[in-house]
Amino acid sequence: MKKVVINPGPCNFITTVTAESEDQMEVTVTVKSGCESIRNMMEELGNTYDAYEVCLTKPGCGLFYEYASEKFPGHASCPAINGIIKCIEAECMLALPKDATITFVEE
Repeated sequence: MKKVVINPGPCNFITTVTAESEDQMEVTVTVKSGCESIRNMMEELGNTYDAYEVCLTKPGCGLFYEYASEKFPGHASCPAINGIIKCIEAECMLALPKDATITFVEE
């Protein structure tokens, strides 16, 4: 099982994701989020996915991004969807479980 915590910044809607897979292909995802849009997406899309269909696609494409493009409010920089996909990737051995960061630098 892999678990990630996504802190999106100013909205402070923390999202926690766990992913579990026995065969590194079918994955069950549990998402807890302060964001209503994320909660609605997970309720509508369910919790079991083909990891290859979710993770091996072009950036901004796939099930989660297609849903978001139709039903989310306009906020293109929200990292929650990417965090969900990163958790699935790591659990299914499609990527290493390494932290990703965005850091603002004042110069």
